[in-house]
Amino acid sequence: MDSAEFRRRGKEMVDFVADYLEGIEGRQVYPDVEPGYLRPLIPTTAPEEPDMFEDIISDVEKIIMPG
Repeated sequence: MDSAEFRRRGKEMVDFVADYLEGIEGRQVYPDVEPGYLRPLIPTTAPEEPDMFEDIISDVEKIIMPG
């Protein structure tokens, strides 16, 4: 990742956090998931090749945020 992409991705993360904060009232206070739900949804080893930034953000929204 070069410095231009780093800046762009950093700005996208700021937008992601700002969107989260703007919509926090619409999120549940308590999760609908059981403790340990995340373990089978994530790999046990690091990937050989880096994931795309968009895929990481998608995983955060779909897999991590529900818990």
